Amino acid sequence: MATQSTTRPDPAEQRDEGAGGELKRAIGPRLLLFFIVGDIIGAGVFAITGDVAGEVGGVAWVPFLVAFAVAALTALSYLELVTKHPQAAGAALFVHKAFNVHFLTFLVAFAVVCSGITSASTSSGLVASNLLLGLDGLVGGVPTGDTATLLVALGFMVLLALVNLRGVGESVRFNVVLTSVVVLALGVIIAIGFWAMATDGDVGRVVVFESPGDKNVFAAITIATTVAFFAMVGFEDSVNMVEEVEDPGRTFPRIMLTGLGVCAVIYVLVAITVVVVIPPGDITDPVNPEAGILLDVVRVGAPGLPIDDIFPFLTVFAVANTALINMLMASRLIYGMGKQDVLPRSLSAVLPGRRSPWAAILFTTAMALGLITFVRLRSDSDVVVALAGTTGLLLLVVFTVVNIACLVLRRDTRTEPVFRAPTWVPYVGAATAAFLVGPWARNEDDHIQYSIAGVLLLIGVGLWVLTWATNRGVRAKRTGFRDIDHLEGL
Repeated sequence: MATQSTTRPDPAEQRDEGAGGELKRAIGPRLLLFFIVGDIIGAGVFAITGDVAGEVGGVAWVPFLVAFAVAALTALSYLELVTKHPQAAGAALFVHKAFNVHFLTFLVAFAVVCSGITSASTSSGLVASNLLLGLDGLVGGVPTGDTATLLVALGFMVLLALVNLRGVGESVRFNVVLTSVVVLALGVIIAIGFWAMATDGDVGRVVVFESPGDKNVFAAITIATTVAFFAMVGFEDSVNMVEEVEDPGRTFPRIMLTGLGVCAVIYVLVAITVVVVIPPGDITDPVNPEAGILLDVVRVGAPGLPIDDIFPFLTVFAVANTALINMLMASRLIYGMGKQDVLPRSLSAVLPGRRSPWAAILFTTAMALGLITFVRLRSDSDVVVALAGTTGLLLLVVFTVVNIACLVLRRDTRTEPVFRAPTWVPYVGAATAAFLVGPWARNEDDHIQYSIAGVLLLIGVGLWVLTWATNRGVRAKRTGFRDIDHLEGL
């Protein structure tokens, strides 16, 4: 704000400045692009392409395009909000500024944090199982049971925490390496698709609609779009890194939209490759479900390549990349909420030398370790799959609220955004995201996602009461949240 320079600084802000409480702006356009692409292209492309094709047959590329359109609408609203309020708390901050309803703010923040930690925790199990499978294939005799998988998964999360503590610059550069490997692997898959189309592949399959049961085209594509949308999310994580991005007002719009476009093209090409190379009846029944349908693409489309020993490690790179970025996002969101007094301010503590949010990193890692232990000891694959779907469900709810918040905050002209989405975008973004939340966008077997989401939100209510009571006891004038006018001054 123009008048901010004449306003007396908040004492809390003075303490932050004296303690080195600001994050380091270490992310330029190239690193941000790799961050966004790496977050979107991860475990999803290896796991869900076959599921999408199983819902709609050869037109599997259509749900990915629809999911891209829905994601792009919400991304435009995010861009308007983040260039107007460039702070690390992301969706929680936008909702708080729009509605100033403390309970709603905390639920949105909790939903986003939970989605990131749940995704990373589930990914860690895939990393562990694929790593052990790959090592066993190379040297033999490597234990691959539940206990070994649990220990490796826990160790993997601790390793991510150490990378995260090292600093965002190192973390995001590590992401560049992982993203490059994943894109290279997908480039091989796409090349196999082009080779198949030029030789003996059945290109005519890409326009054939097939759906199990008696679903019509609209219902089948809607359900497949919900599955594909889970693979498109990730762009929203970058908003929580805004305080560490160089010149975010100029960088974010072009980089976020470029990243989404790159990912959409890759997903469409991979979907076409799967349909062209794999016979329709084999798409939903891969030889190795743990590795996904892309392993079968290589086996069928390029027989003779030593992929059996290599592919598990490529999967490790992909899933590890997703987990790293999810934990980066979750820790920065906890840091942002602590800085705004939505959570205890101690969670916004920053390492004096590295300037990384150490308290938030330890907090989110502890949550992840507990969740990993619970999931692995339960040994219920259906619950693991449902948790992945619940992540998408929670984010669709958050996206609906964020689009509405964008409309509300347009009334506040005290701060103008650097980027402004077309007038109609938040309306359509909210409507499409809300539509995909409904039960009509899921198979009946997937309705358990609503039960899981309900339990998670009940946990969130308990945490909100605890936080409110704690902050009320420490700060009589701040009942768990800073006043909206104080938020504008940060």
